[in-house]
Amino acid sequence: MNDLSDLNDLTYLINGCAMKVHCTLGNGFQEVIYQRALAIELERAGIKAKREVDQVIYYDGIEIGTRRADFVIDDKIILELKALSNIENLHIAQTRNYLVAYNFPLGLLINFGANSLQIKRIYNNNYNQN
Repeated sequence: MNDLSDLNDLTYLINGCAMKVHCTLGNGFQEVIYQRALAIELERAGIKAKREVDQVIYYDGIEIGTRRADFVIDDKIILELKALSNIENLHIAQTRNYLVAYNFPLGLLINFGANSLQIKRIYNNNYNQN
């Protein structure tokens, strides 16, 4: 399989895990509750996931701080979770910034706070495979 189909298969599994969490818990909980539940579902699905992974942020080659993604999946996909009434452009930009900082090709922004589960695929246009 090529990288794109691998990512598509992986995101399909992740989406299924997120849907199960949302169907079970509904909306209205804090983000950390969804994060813990999703960690359980990802593990059950056999998906290699790391929670709250720190990444150093550089400005002009100088370290200026760190950011923490909610999940790093199989060292390929960033998951950013929200528990809000709606996703806004700010949240999409945050996820895109994580993709660039981690140099990953794909991110999923998952919002458990709305009546219906919201999942946005976000691509890193600056992704460098090397």
